[in-house]
Amino acid sequence: MERAFRIRFWLIFAAILIGLLYLLAPVLTPFLIAALLAYLGDPLIDRLEARKLSRSWAVTLVFGAIILGLLLLLLLLIPLSAHQFKGLMHKLPSYLDWLQTSILPWLSNTLGIDPALFELSQLRDKLLAYAREIGDLAGDLLESLRTSSTVVFTWIADLVLVPVVTFYLLRDWDVLVARVRELLPRRVEPTVSKLAQESDEVIGAFLRGQFIVMAALGVMYSVGLAIIGLEFSLLIGMLAGLVSFVPYLGLIVGILAASIIALLQFHSFLSLIPVLIVFGVGQFISDFFLTPKLVGDRIGLHPVAVLFAVLTGGHLFGFFGILLALPVAAVVVVLLRHAQDEYLKSGLYHG
Repeated sequence: MERAFRIRFWLIFAAILIGLLYLLAPVLTPFLIAALLAYLGDPLIDRLEARKLSRSWAVTLVFGAIILGLLLLLLLLIPLSAHQFKGLMHKLPSYLDWLQTSILPWLSNTLGIDPALFELSQLRDKLLAYAREIGDLAGDLLESLRTSSTVVFTWIADLVLVPVVTFYLLRDWDVLVARVRELLPRRVEPTVSKLAQESDEVIGAFLRGQFIVMAALGVMYSVGLAIIGLEFSLLIGMLAGLVSFVPYLGLIVGILAASIIALLQFHSFLSLIPVLIVFGVGQFISDFFLTPKLVGDRIGLHPVAVLFAVLTGGHLFGFFGILLALPVAAVVVVLLRHAQDEYLKSGLYHG
């Protein structure tokens, strides 16, 4: 009876928690961003403390590094990527014109493919319409930000809230973890602490290691593509690095996007060779140097599971769900692994 009551209690608790997360997702998003930043920075603070630096100074240094990185991202990387995306939208019609006048006749003469199968003129008109819609959307967004004090206040509040909450979480992270452990029932505390430690290893390996690998790949791809003179190198490189959280997905997306742009820009199949070299070198460095050293084999998250978790989180909770997807998936993997171990030791398996 008592066991059934406990199960019923935890099921009801989980249902209420999921419902609250769904309802409060927009409000909780800045707090979750701050928690992820604090989680990423806490190990570095612990290392600085181990070198006889006070907690306050360690928090100040790590917090300053995090804020500096976010400012560089907001002030440099995002505007440059947006500028290249805008340039790509402007050049797409000319690219389609070249395909219409050069590639389609070649396909017709060489392979006997009917050019009428590819209605590029209609596609060109649609892309021009989409480009205008994107411009109008950006203008409407800026106008709404200018005229709506509520939206402006919300943006400013989030921008201020994230660093403030991050600082306090960095300062008190170890205290908060200790207090949570003290509140656990004594009978389950050892098991929960063990599972929490395993979850921390999985989440830490992915978030800290994989994010560094993603950033490094984005930089390497962008620099490499810029060296070979490819247009929109930053946009393609950052896109490939961003989706490389799924192994080899970034490589495939990057090669496809860069190859298409290379053909449209240089009008030669030989231009694909430098593109393949850039991505081949980047993937080699990632597979044999970055990933083994920074991530290792501790993740335990299958690439399909990672992709499914991100898409499901985004579908259910929006941006909040995307942020929460990978940590939740890592914890679920640890719990399933623990359940499997218990099953293999049970009489149900041996009987």
